[in-house]
This record gives sequence, C-alpha cells and structure tokens, in this order.
Amino acid sequence: MLTALAFLVAIVLAFLGRGYLAWVVGGLILFWACATSGDQVAAGAAGDVASTAPGGWWYFLLVLFLAAAALFGVPAWRRTVLSARVKTILAPILPRISDTERAALEAGTVWWDGELFSGAPKWKRLLDAPLPPLSERERAFLDGPVEQACTLMRDYDAVQAADLPEHVWAHLKRHGFFGMIIPEEYGGLGFSAAMHSAVVTKLSSRSTALSVSVMVPNSLGPAELLLHYGTDEQRRYWLPRLAKGEEMPCFALTGPENGSDAAAMEARGVVCKGQWKGEEVLGLRLSWAKRYTTLGPIATVIGLAFKLYDPEHLIGDDEDRGITCALVPADLPGITIGSRHDPLGIPFHNGPSWGRDVFVPLDEALIGGRAMAGQGWRMLMDCLAAGRAISLPSLSSGCCQVAVRYSGAYALVRKQFNLSIGKFEGVGEALGRVGARNYMIDATRKLTSSSVDLGEKPSVLSAVAKAYCTNTMRDVINDAMDIAGGAGISRGPANVLAGAHMAVPIGITVEGANILTRTMIIFGQGAIRCHPFVQDEMAAVDDDDLVRFDKAFFGHVNFVLCNVVRAFTRGLLPFLPANSARGSRATRKELSRLSRWSAAFSVLADTAMATLGGDLKRKEMLAGRFADALAGMYLSSATLKRFLDEGERPDDLPFMQHACAEADQNIANALAGILDNLPLRPAAWLLRPLLFPLGARRKGASDRTALKVARSLLDESETRLRHSALVHTPPQDEPGLGFLEFARAKIVAAAGIDKRLREALKDGRLDEPREGESLTSRALSLGVIKGEEAMLWNDAQKARARAVAVDDYSQDAYRELRG
Repeated sequence: MLTALAFLVAIVLAFLGRGYLAWVVGGLILFWACATSGDQVAAGAAGDVASTAPGGWWYFLLVLFLAAAALFGVPAWRRTVLSARVKTILAPILPRISDTERAALEAGTVWWDGELFSGAPKWKRLLDAPLPPLSERERAFLDGPVEQACTLMRDYDAVQAADLPEHVWAHLKRHGFFGMIIPEEYGGLGFSAAMHSAVVTKLSSRSTALSVSVMVPNSLGPAELLLHYGTDEQRRYWLPRLAKGEEMPCFALTGPENGSDAAAMEARGVVCKGQWKGEEVLGLRLSWAKRYTTLGPIATVIGLAFKLYDPEHLIGDDEDRGITCALVPADLPGITIGSRHDPLGIPFHNGPSWGRDVFVPLDEALIGGRAMAGQGWRMLMDCLAAGRAISLPSLSSGCCQVAVRYSGAYALVRKQFNLSIGKFEGVGEALGRVGARNYMIDATRKLTSSSVDLGEKPSVLSAVAKAYCTNTMRDVINDAMDIAGGAGISRGPANVLAGAHMAVPIGITVEGANILTRTMIIFGQGAIRCHPFVQDEMAAVDDDDLVRFDKAFFGHVNFVLCNVVRAFTRGLLPFLPANSARGSRATRKELSRLSRWSAAFSVLADTAMATLGGDLKRKEMLAGRFADALAGMYLSSATLKRFLDEGERPDDLPFMQHACAEADQNIANALAGILDNLPLRPAAWLLRPLLFPLGARRKGASDRTALKVARSLLDESETRLRHSALVHTPPQDEPGLGFLEFARAKIVAAAGIDKRLREALKDGRLDEPREGESLTSRALSLGVIKGEEAMLWNDAQKARARAVAVDDYSQDAYRELRG
C-alpha cells in the first residue's frame, strides 16, 4: 500500500511541477514502506511477539538518498559538485549562434508561445486576455472609406488595366489609407493593429491587388522603421508625407543572391565624403541590385537594406559595420527604377531596382542616424515580428471569408440531378472544410493582431500565423474552386475566386517563404526563444556565469521530468482537466487535449535538442514537424478563445469541433512523425509508450460534424454572413458575388414552392409538361400552385440561370485580354 502511495505522490508532485519534491518525498515514503514491511515480516515470523529494525543495508541506502537530496537541494553544494562539471561538458556541445540568428532570437517578445512550450499552459492567461474592440472612429472608417474603396474597385478591370484605377489611388490617398499605422500627431490615422487587420481583410475580400497596395506601406517598410528607430527630424519630415500619400514608399530587401540568407546581401554602402546641394558632407555611396520590391515601380522613396562599410573609419573603429537601413529618394542620379515583375497577373506594382554610386547624406539617409549604423537586421526582425502578425494573416482571412460567402451561396444555387449541389455529401465535405478552416483562420487573425495591441511583438507566433494562415488559404480556395467547378476556372467579371486563387502562391512566398518559415524559423527560433531555460543556459555558458547556469540547468532537468509525467498521465487519462480551463464540456475537452499535446511537444523538443545538439539546425524535416505541431496548438488555441469570447454559440459548435479535430489530428501526426524519424532510435522507442500510451491515431473531424458545418452555410444565412462579416457585398446588378446573393435570396424565397412542385411530380399529381408548355403553367392548370407563386418560382429559376452563367468572349476580344 505504501509503495503505491509513494508512486502516486511522486506522480502528483511531478504533474504539479515539483520534480525535486516528487523524488524526495516519494523516495522517503518508499524507505518507510521498506522499513514497515521489514517490521511486519519479522513480527510475523516471531508469532507477533517481537519486531526487528531495518537492516544495515537500509540505513546505508537511506544515507545515500539523503546525501543526494541534500546535494541536489542545496544550490551552493550543487554548483560546486555538479554544475561546474556539467557546464564544462556542455560548453563545446551547445550550438553556435550567428549574429543574424542572434538578432532574430532577440527580436520581438514571447507570449502564448511560451505557454505552449511549457508543457502546462496556463489557459487563464489566454482566455482572459482582452481583445480590444474597434473604436467608433475605426468602425466609421471601416463602414465608410473602406467600403467605398471596395465599391470603386473592380478586380477584373484592374487586371485588364494592369493597375488600380486612378480614382481608386486618389481615394486611398485622400482618406489616408497609407498612414494607418502613423500616429495622428504626424497626420496619420493612428489605428490599432486590430483595425489595420480588419481593413486589409475587407479589402482582400474585394481585390488582392487593392489590399496588397494598402498593406505594404503599413507593414515592414519606411513608416514602421521610422516610428521605431527614426530620429525626430526624420519623423517630422517623412511621416506626414507618407501619411498623405505625397510620398510612395517601398522597401528593397531581396536581391539576386539574397532572399532568406541575409549574409549573402550584395548591396553595399560606403561611408565617404561627397557633394550634396553644393556642399561637402559626410555621406554614403550606395550600389545595389534588388528585386521583388512591392510598390517599387511607383515609389518616390526607397527603404534600402545594405551592408555598410567604413574603410576610412569616419564614423567609428570598425570597417565592416553590418546590415544597415536607409531612406533614399528614388529620383537621385544613379537609380534605375520603374520596371515591373508580373506576379501571376495580380496587378499590384512589384519590380526591381538598381543603384550605382548613389550618394546621400549619412545623417539624413540612415534610419536613426549614425547611432543605428549596423543595426539594420535587428531593426528588420523586430518590426517583422509585429508586421507579419497582421498583413498576410489578414489577406488570408479575407480570401477565406469570400470563399465561405461564395461557396455557401453557389452550392445552394447550383443544381445537379434536380438537387442543390451542396446537398451531396462530397460537396458537403469540402464545404465543411471551407467553413471550419475559415472559422479558425479568422480566429487566428483576430488573436494575433490583437496581441500587438496588447503590447506584444510575437516573433514566433507571427511566423506561425503567416505560414499556416496562407497555407490554409490555399486549401480553402482549392476546396472552393472544386465546389465552383467550371465557374471557378472560367475567368471574367463573374468569377469571384480567380483572383484569390492566383494570389495564393504570392502570400505563401513573401515575408519569408513558407518552406523556410516552417523548416527553419518557427522551431529554430522558438526552441531557444520560447523555451523557459535554453536561452538562459546558453547565455550563462557564454558569460561563464555558474550561478545562472546552475539555476537554468537544474530548472531544465525539473522541467523535463515533470513534462514526461504530464505527457504520460494526460495520454493515459485524457479527461484530466486543463490548468484554469473554463467553458462548456466540449470546450474543456479540447483544452485538455491541447494541454496533453503541449507536454508531449515539450518532451520531444527537449529530446531533440539533447540528442542532436547543434545538428538540429540541419534537421529541417524534423523542425518542420515541430512547427506543424506548434502551429496546430496555436491555431486551435485561437479557435477556442474565439468560441468562448463569442459566448459558445450552439450554431458555432460544429465549426469549433471540426477545426479543433483537424488540428488535433495534425498535431498527433506531427509528433508521431518526429518519433518515427528521431535519429537516436532508442530514445524514440522509450518515448513512444510514454507520449502515446493509448496509441497515436487521431480520427479528425467526423462526417457528421462536417455536414453540420455545410448545412449551416447552406441553410442558415445568418451564420454564413456572420462568418464572412468583413466581406464586401457588391450591388445585386454586378456579376459575380453581388448577383449570386440576389439569386440566392430569390431561390430561398421560392424554396417552399419548389418543394411542392417536386412532391407533386413524385406522387403523380403533376405530370411532366407537354411540348411548348412550362412546368409552372402545367402546375397552374392542375391547381398545384397559384399565379403569384408561379411568378416567384419562375423569377427564381431565371436568377439561378444567370447566377451560374460564366463569361465568354469573341475570338477578337479574347486576344485582347490581359493577365
């Protein structure tokens, strides 16, 4: 009995994070159990007359145990005997961090990602975090100028013109769209990150070219860099001009040889003296070749990243100062700009630029002045941590929301075999995925952008949001295209999906290509940045700080022990409640699952780091699976927070369950894939029964849940509209979504009449119409329907026919098409 108690106490204490107490208290109970059993055996042998004290071996082991407890429990002894030796052993094993990697690791903040890495996430921290609502001023802007911009824009016309119409550009400048992140004191709008996200989402529902043209000046670029690092003089000069659209910015980062590899950057800037406006000043002579620069062809000011050199030591002792950022007027001698790339026919401006011996004054050009020379990569990583949390997740959400709006309506309007195609299970399966994934992506968008308003710069989670929202957008648009069938692949003004479909690879590629983000950035950065002890351990070794190393290393040992226990216990007993969980039974069940995956993820992350060391950086497929698991946990967390924040609406329950079940399956597959491919096989064999005591297979979303989601989008207009609340609805006479919504309303109004006609045909009360006779005239003559009902039904059928029609062109007109 006491032996069982010892193990139970040890497991409970470890589960609660008290690893040291777990083995000390559990061990003492075991010693007590041994002493008690020895007394009982001796007493029984003597006929209950005498008892025998424990033997010498018992005292010997007890002394060893107490010595170990004292050694591990008294920091001063532990440092002298153990920590100094461990630090010496680990010093050559720990991975070396390059300067660019260090800048990325130090960028931004750790937020909910730290809890997911912890193995025991404190759900109260997430679930109680307020998501600030839009202000009245922001809501008015969204309903006014943003709605007007969408009304002015026709995406297909922009594709044919290869540009936004002039009146759209004028509207954007007049209403300050390019200064959303610029404070009001500099003439900007000073909007919150949540509002910035909402604007990009709504614009994306109308036109990706429109949304990209607006989001880039408000993301990583001159305005963002000036706000954080510019001198007062630079802010006063540039920000009002950028806010009003008087200056059009771009940021030139990528070159022919450097994409993700910043160290390969060939753009150069040399500190020297030169002539500027008739005077000799200290300046920079810049040369560069850049490409893929959005808004570059129409930019009036170029934000430029380059390597700075000071061969004459005019600003310091170092010759190679590192990556630096500057602002360069685009009309200076030596600059060639204006050529365009063609990003899959999406007509936003994107192109290359070249500079040859371009001279600019140093203090005017360097963002932040000479004090920020060589700090460019840190500046970029820090701003990217926030900017990446908004732009592309919002674009993805806008495209997913329009897919929900369109697919739900089209699947009802379009008929085959005299039945709306949405009623077929195959289409319902795809429509279920569209609805659930849209619900999850919009939840992720709201949470990630709002975290910026809460003061976070979530570098790891923004990378997760960017990569997995754009990947999910691809899946959603593909499903929507499948539902649309021929209407999805026939381009023209009536095609709602073509623009989003063509834009998908662009979102996946920019701001860190998803392959790189998944396999190198998310876990490569997160494993050190978000882990509660690894960064401290590495810093303590670098600084030769034994006290700090001792605290971090043995905290890490406790962390691993406790998470092994948590992972096994939660895997065996999945009903155990999550830390500070709340909500309905369905919500608490999902929170418990995520707590289980957090513990398993943490154990595997520590195992991979311990067994692979610096080689883990090169195991990109393993790192990609860790990223998949972390992303699944984050997106599922966002979904559950949304479900709770919105009052756990019963009509949203299947959306939440479908999204979380799919994420659950993806997390399990990712973790199982890590075990399948962990190079040190004995470690994998040992961990598999601990992390998956009941097996690794997860079922994913059930057919029943998928069809519930599909039915909601087909039958319940309120749910479909609410889940696509930021979609711009065009007027009903506009081909595409506008007329489709009009046709849907007609068909819903005539649904009862249509049902009666079908029932009458089925039971023989109505026979097929004769030649030259319509179905409604036949039904009228037989008294199945009334005159006004015949008109309503006929109007619905005419609207249906027009709504499912596709664009066609004469041969000559087709030859003139662009894009």
